[in-house]
Formats: sequence, structure tokens, C-alpha cells
Amino acid sequence: MAIFLTGSTGYIGAYVAAGLAEGHRERLNLLVRAKDAHGAEVRLWHALQLHMDFPRFRDHLATRITVFRGDLTEARFGLEEADYRRLADTTDAVIHCAASLNRKSEKSCLNVNLRGTLEVIQLAARAQQAHGLRRFSHVSTVAVAGQRANEVVTEDTAIEWERSDYDPYARTKKFCEHMIRELLPDVPRTIFRPSIVLGDSRRGETTQFDMVKAFVFLAGLAVLPFRPNDKIDIVPVDYVADAIVSLHQKEKPAHEIYHVSSGSGSQTFREITDALAAAQKKRKPIFVPGLERPFTGVVNWLANGRGSLGYGASLMMVFLPYIVWNTVFDNTRVVAEMGRTPAPFTTYCYPLLQFSRESRFTYPYKEWPSGA
Repeated sequence: MAIFLTGSTGYIGAYVAAGLAEGHRERLNLLVRAKDAHGAEVRLWHALQLHMDFPRFRDHLATRITVFRGDLTEARFGLEEADYRRLADTTDAVIHCAASLNRKSEKSCLNVNLRGTLEVIQLAARAQQAHGLRRFSHVSTVAVAGQRANEVVTEDTAIEWERSDYDPYARTKKFCEHMIRELLPDVPRTIFRPSIVLGDSRRGETTQFDMVKAFVFLAGLAVLPFRPNDKIDIVPVDYVADAIVSLHQKEKPAHEIYHVSSGSGSQTFREITDALAAAQKKRKPIFVPGLERPFTGVVNWLANGRGSLGYGASLMMVFLPYIVWNTVFDNTRVVAEMGRTPAPFTTYCYPLLQFSRESRFTYPYKEWPSGA
């Protein structure tokens, strides 16, 4: 039997796939979108080469991994009946990581997050009916808590249906959690809600740059339009993936929902900017909170433009609410289960900044070896 993992070529999903492949014995059923079988293998190699070399990857591909070439948003993932039956018959656990983070596109979030999650639920229900499902794990987001300000939010108080959402991403992910509870009532479930996932605490390299671009842009400003003592809940991707893998594989996790976040250990803007200034031997930025509203207005205006400036502003516009809400998400549950807290952002933010600038926000992927 195998774990069915979606989103294995994505940022968090690749970490989860590597963690399962390297640290556990179960087989993996991976859904990969590609034109042909080799294209699917190449996409998977690009996603996993941050975590392992090519011989190790090929060994896992030959002995542990079954690739199902399909699309999350199509009926039965677009698989032939025989392949869909084989996927259901060999799956005894599900980790659903795939999602659209396109916060500006209602259409993308509806198709990928809602329709895609419904397809995964239907596959899980079929497996549950056929032979039982050990666990269904879903990677959600703290954004399901809706519009917040100056709060510490716990898992059980996060979702309030009357509260407004920031964007389509938050809205659809909130309803995904609802669908899972309603449609899989008899399946053991685990819901993971990461906060702002930014960088790896063990190394500067990353393959995901959207949020990094916003961070690098802000790091280069001499004047910041924020309150210096506001906290920002940033968590490294390696901690998030470790928590997902560990708790999914645990026979009886203590809770159903976990905030995978920095919680009360979240750092302030001042702490982060002081660390970056010291690492770069530069002057610390000046905080002028009164500029927050005009800064937001300028960002919104620039986001309507074209080119790299317009693209950067659109990224900033999307992430800005999550940066300035001064809200953290209680993480005592996951810390108790993991036995450790996530690394503070100040311990690894400078290597991330360095790598991103030097690589020009592009990961240097290795191509498929010739003759392999």
C-alpha cells in the first residue's frame, strides 16, 4: 500500500515527498501534471533535486514511487479507469498538499482548491470504502482565520464563518477544511495550517521566490511603513514539512488541527531588520508607521502597471495584509508533538537574502543527465 501525495512538485509538497522517501518505508503514489511519462519524471526531478542527488532520486523512482500522470482539476484526475482504480486500490493514506496560492484569481482558487480537493476527497472515500483509509492529512493555511488584527489565534477559534476573508485563497481553503470534515466523517483526519512559510532554516537555497521577492524588496528600504514592534509569524519550510510527515505517520496525533507557525516566538520587524542590518553591516531602517496607508496606495497603483515593477508590486499587494496584521497563531500543539520550536527567522534570513540576490531569484536546476 502507498501514501497518495498531491503537490509533490510544489514547494512544501516536495519537502514532504523527500521526507517520506528518505525517512519512511511506505510507497508513494504521486500525482504529477505532464504531457508524457518522461516529462512527469523530469518535473519530479526538478522538485526533488534540492533534497537528493540523481542516483538517490532514480533509486526511489524505481523502488518506492509510482507516478500517476494527471490533473487535480479534472474528473478522476483525468486518469484512465484502470489507472484510477489502481490508484484507489493501492492508497491507504492521503496527504493533500496541492493548492493554488494565486490570491488575485478567484477562478484559479475555485478550480484548484475547491474542485481539486473534492476530487481528492472522492478518491479517499473510494479507498475508504474498499479497504479503509489510515489517515487523511490536509495542508491548509492560517489565512482561514480571516481578517485579524493584534491577536493570538488558536486552532479551535480560527474559523468564524461570519468573519470576512482577505482573498479567494483564504476563502477557498476555509471551505476545503469544511468539505473534508463533512464528506470524510469516519476517516482519521489531520489539518495543518502553516503561517508565512519562508526559507529553509538549514540552508539559504530555495526554489520558491514569490514571498522572497517581497521580503527582499522590503529589506532594501531605508524607511519602512510599519510599526517596529509588530510581530510577523514566519516559519521555515523544513519545520513545516517535518511536522506534516511526523504527525501524518503518527498512529494517534493528539489533535486534529495544528498551527504550524512560530506562535508567541514570532519576531518583530525590529528584530528582523536589526539582524539583517548587522549581517550586511548596514544602517538600520527607520520605521514610520504613518506611511502605511500611502505606501499601500502606491503599491496598489503600481500593481496595475506592467513589467517587473508592476509584477513586484502585485506580489507586495497580495502579501501585504499578511505582513501588517500583527497577528500570530498559537503553536503550542505542534511544539508539544514535535518536541522543538521552529528556528527564528533571524537565524537564517540573511543566507536566504544572499542566495536570492545572487541567483537572481532563480533556482539553478540540474537537467536530466544524458543517457540516464
